[in-house]
Amino acid sequence: MRKRHTPEHTICANAADGRRLFEQQSVRDAITASLIVIIVFSILWAMLSTLMNRIFPWMTLVLGIFIGLAVRRAGRGLDWRFPSLAAVAAVAGAVAGNIVVAAAFTARALETSTLTILRAVTMMTWPVFFDEAMTPADLAYALIGAAIAAFYANRRLDRAEFMALRKFEEERDAIRVD
Repeated sequence: MRKRHTPEHTICANAADGRRLFEQQSVRDAITASLIVIIVFSILWAMLSTLMNRIFPWMTLVLGIFIGLAVRRAGRGLDWRFPSLAAVAAVAGAVAGNIVVAAAFTARALETSTLTILRAVTMMTWPVFFDEAMTPADLAYALIGAAIAAFYANRRLDRAEFMALRKFEEERDAIRVD
């Protein structure tokens, strides 16, 4: 019988290739990339919202996609840390984005700049912000965006990379047992 799903060439994977994949992971790079995405996305979200004179709470879902892809690309993660990091960054980005958008609309109403409003924030401002600007829908969008970010965060491996990583992990576990 013909084998349709087997590759035409054999996969040559060894533990050294798996070690290289494992060592390419970088939590620091993933955090840096997610912070850059949050800052740029918050600015663009505020600009779009003030331009259209509407607030788009579903933009946090798009933020989740961008953060997940940035964590995947920069962090090259293979384990649970990277989806967790992406989910936390997505929730933090959703809150930060909502703060920047609310500041942009307040700045427009007061005829000043957004940075002036953000610099004038005090401890007395936060309860008012969370009472008036953050809604349960914003929280729901943030959590769904976190799930999306976690989904996209891990590195996608081809068959050879997966086999190499598996051999490396088996070798590492065998050394731990001895």
